[in-house]
Amino acid sequence: MLGTIVEYSKRWYRAVGGTETAAGGIDWETVGVHALLALSVFLLVLPVLIAAVVSTKETGIVTTPADLVPGSYAYENYRRALVDFNFDQFLLNSFVMSIVIVVGKLLLSLLAALAIVYYRIPYKDFVFLFILFTLMLPVPVRFVPLYELVVNIGWSNTLAAITIPYLASATTVFILRQHFLSISPSMVETAKLDGVGPIKFLVYVLIPMSKGVLVGVSVIMFVYAWNQYLWPLVIIDSESRQVVQVGLSLLEGEAMAGDVAWAMVMSGAILTLIPPLALLVLFRKPLLQTFTIQQK
Repeated sequence: MLGTIVEYSKRWYRAVGGTETAAGGIDWETVGVHALLALSVFLLVLPVLIAAVVSTKETGIVTTPADLVPGSYAYENYRRALVDFNFDQFLLNSFVMSIVIVVGKLLLSLLAALAIVYYRIPYKDFVFLFILFTLMLPVPVRFVPLYELVVNIGWSNTLAAITIPYLASATTVFILRQHFLSISPSMVETAKLDGVGPIKFLVYVLIPMSKGVLVGVSVIMFVYAWNQYLWPLVIIDSESRQVVQVGLSLLEGEAMAGDVAWAMVMSGAILTLIPPLALLVLFRKPLLQTFTIQQK
């Protein structure tokens, strides 16, 4: 019986990618690494699992481990969050804002990286260093002059106010520059000899060769835009135009006042988490490729 258990353990171990020693035994060092990784993943996922369980409760009050048992109010809680508390509108507003930011950032960053890598521009290196220098300026430092500018041109409480200030991205320019530098110079010379213009070269050569990186960068930008909270809170006055992160804080405020159960807050948190989490899972390979390029 013991031998059968050991044999099945070895089969499972080999199935998950484990290695064996020269004597045929289990490499316990690898087992320890896998166990540590599994524990780390579990600790990271645990808050999300607790939030999902609490979102199915009637009130969401957890005082003992016995309270962490799924309830039967999941449908009612999510329906109320979406319909009664306008979370569907918050989700739509955040989705539109994120898509506009992603598309705008990609266009500007592609053109900027194209100019920095392939064309002779006076003080090109200085310009690139200045772009990177903007990463050292925290976003809240720019809020006061940005707020005054947006109000003066009449953009307050509009989609333009929460999208246009985010279109310039030093991080995206840096990642695309690193990727363009890895493309064979011979291909660039061939395109120049064939008389291919800059826009045509970008559309028919660079973009097809950069699909994986562009997808990874787009996911990063989408998650960044989706998580915006402070600037929309400052510049948007109408609740019907607010984004999902601010909507979640409004729901928390009502819960603290005793008007809404904490189960509703967890329902809103899970709804807020689903879109970026789905993108991260679906496009994990392009994301890994993007991070590899950034490290190089």
